[in-house]
Amino acid sequence: MPGHWFEKLFRDRRIIWLLFIVNLLGTVYGYMWYGNQLTFTAQTEPLWLLPFVPDSPTASLFFTAALLLLLYPPRGLAGTLIRELIEALAVLTSVKYGIWAVSIIVAGGYQGDSITWKDWMLMISHTGMAVEALIYARFFTFRRMLPVALAWTFANDIVDYSQGVYPWLPSVLDDDLIAVQYLTMGLTLFSTAAAWLFCGRTRRPALPDSTAMKH
Repeated sequence: MPGHWFEKLFRDRRIIWLLFIVNLLGTVYGYMWYGNQLTFTAQTEPLWLLPFVPDSPTASLFFTAALLLLLYPPRGLAGTLIRELIEALAVLTSVKYGIWAVSIIVAGGYQGDSITWKDWMLMISHTGMAVEALIYARFFTFRRMLPVALAWTFANDIVDYSQGVYPWLPSVLDDDLIAVQYLTMGLTLFSTAAAWLFCGRTRRPALPDSTAMKH
């Protein structure tokens, strides 16, 4: 697809609204998916650890917010910095946890864990997370906030594996926890590099009207 049509398609407000709705519903479903682990953590661990439990839905929440800010850009320096931070977190964490979830499911299946239709659904949806984040990274300009997003994501990794609030793994991977930890931190670095490479250098003009593709 020529670059002109590629940009015209993914900057169309109707497409962005569609992705916003899909990601919002996916975020809600993701937090529901983590319901048992959130309840368990609340009952057994300090409450401040709760925000570190649902990694993937928080990533999709960032991306959902980034799409909304693409539709309705904030004004002023403070609004711009907040927008760039959300964009940086959206791209970095969506790429990271999109790849992470697929890797963990495949690794579990390789070691004998049964892969159900829900696992296939998760692999498809998480692959979509990573792909859409890289597509829209070119419409974002968040490079100056990427170090902050990197620091936050590394802090999340440290809390996850030092406090034991990482996402529950297939039981066959329980003896591979150190390898999973290295994979997680390695993906943080990889996703940061990908976000840097795909990020737009300059802010795109305001989105065209929804009727623009008709002309």
